[in-house]
Amino acid sequence: MLTTRYVTGAPNWIDLGTPDIDGAASFYGALFGWRFRPGPPEVGGYGFFELDGRTAAAGMQTTPEQGPPSWTVYFQTADADATAKAAEQAHGAVLAQPMDVMDQGRMAILADKAGVSFGIWQPGRNKGLDVVQEPGSLCWLELYTPDQPAAAFFYNAVLGLETFGVDFPGGTYTTLNPAGTSEDGMFGGLIPLAESAEESEPYWLPYFEVSDTEAVAAKAAELGGTVRMPATDIEGVGSVARLADPYGARFAVIKSAPMEG
Repeated sequence: MLTTRYVTGAPNWIDLGTPDIDGAASFYGALFGWRFRPGPPEVGGYGFFELDGRTAAAGMQTTPEQGPPSWTVYFQTADADATAKAAEQAHGAVLAQPMDVMDQGRMAILADKAGVSFGIWQPGRNKGLDVVQEPGSLCWLELYTPDQPAAAFFYNAVLGLETFGVDFPGGTYTTLNPAGTSEDGMFGGLIPLAESAEESEPYWLPYFEVSDTEAVAAKAAELGGTVRMPATDIEGVGSVARLADPYGARFAVIKSAPMEG
């Protein structure tokens, strides 16, 4: 599961690129209870979505030239430069070269073999998100990919991620965890695009925990968002809905089933 005890390969940050940061702040504030706190002037409008004073995500206003509105997930690395080089060697790409973010850390934006973008974060003063797993915060990730084995190989080579098959009625779900954490460290899954009726292109989909999936989906629609998949109960997992904000950034929400034991 996701925790804020970040290790190499674990998701440790997520941010939103949007054409209207004020509108996005209003939407996610109504949905998750977030408050947007702008960063200092030198970060160019980048700011932080806070849940009860704790950083749950970040975001900034972007232009069409910077890509469509979307959420970007970042994974922890001990060496951003070495990880960027590993991505190139594994037939991925470096979309934004490693750079220092003041004294907060070092980052880069990479792409996997299928062209899916993601970030890496080498912590400095900023160790990562302050809150995960709670309602209103990041709790899971899914990678929709055209080639599951190739994706597993790439993320293992670049981030050390390991896979683990979990059986469920109808098939096997391939989970991801940081090296050396076994299934206790599961934070996401690999989904073959061919098996998804709702998804047509590869990308990372973030899941945020909620206390009522149906209510959140209805609220998203009321606020101008899109319900891409209505609230659906999945045995042993919880109630899931796939949504998009008013600008098209895709995300999912889940009321997780109680943990066994």
